Amino acid sequence: MRPRTVSAAALFLLLPSGHASAQNKTVAERLGYPPDSKLLIIHADDLAVAHSVDIASFDALNKNAVTSASIMVPCAWLTEIATYAKEHPDADLGLHLTLTSEWKADRWSSVESKDKVTSLFDSSGYLWPETLLAASNLKPAEAEREIRAQIERAIILGIHPTHLDSHMGVLFSTPELFAIYVKIAHEYKLPFLALRFPNAPAAFLSALSEKDIILDSVVMANPAVHPSEWHDFYVNAVKNLKPGLTEMIVHLGHDDAELQAVTLDHPDFGSLWRQRDYDVVTSPEFKKALEENHITLVKWKDLKKLAH
Repeated sequence: MRPRTVSAAALFLLLPSGHASAQNKTVAERLGYPPDSKLLIIHADDLAVAHSVDIASFDALNKNAVTSASIMVPCAWLTEIATYAKEHPDADLGLHLTLTSEWKADRWSSVESKDKVTSLFDSSGYLWPETLLAASNLKPAEAEREIRAQIERAIILGIHPTHLDSHMGVLFSTPELFAIYVKIAHEYKLPFLALRFPNAPAAFLSALSEKDIILDSVVMANPAVHPSEWHDFYVNAVKNLKPGLTEMIVHLGHDDAELQAVTLDHPDFGSLWRQRDYDVVTSPEFKKALEENHITLVKWKDLKKLAH
């Protein structure tokens, strides 16, 4: 995500708190936990963007410092993810459905043949660089074709997705795109990222079923968090977690030459940002905060069992 797309991405905050409570049980109860449990998915975004992102995310997954991650199928390092997925069949890997390409130097195209999804591209021939540009230009039918191509590409490579979400929030931008996102998730029997929010427009709600699992909250650092306050931001978020299901979205990577080049002129969600996220979630202090605040770590794979 980019800072200027945060407001657009926030459109995924859709769903009133009374919706989709199957059998009137909390998600915690449905998973076998006490009803007032604080469930937390610690989720690493943007796998396949760069080798640096991948190795930092793999390390965090292997240490259980994050419980889940999602993959950008059009990106260059996809085969590295596929190898990891085959070697770690229990890893919780979803798909970060990608309809934008935001970096200055490293950009990507579609998985589907370009002539079948022409509305997805800007004048340079790459995916639109911003959420609002993508949402206002792409044709929903072509977006759907590309999403399906991304899912099938991942499956062909041996990746078995545990969930779906949306890079830079494009699929949360309009009712038509959201409906496609939900429809495809239902077809593949996958849970998907969506969050409770009051006064959701009926056009969005109509896409949902009573079985859909809706998050109660999402935590993600933003450009207003000063680097010196990074650790405190995450620890305080853990301390302030309420009972229910929360996802903490982190962006992992190492501040090395590769990621500096990929994120050129992009300090927000750039290489230093991702190094800070990695340093925090893998730290003993963060692990201690989780334990002291009685946080139950869960995976999208756990929720997938409830999506059938």
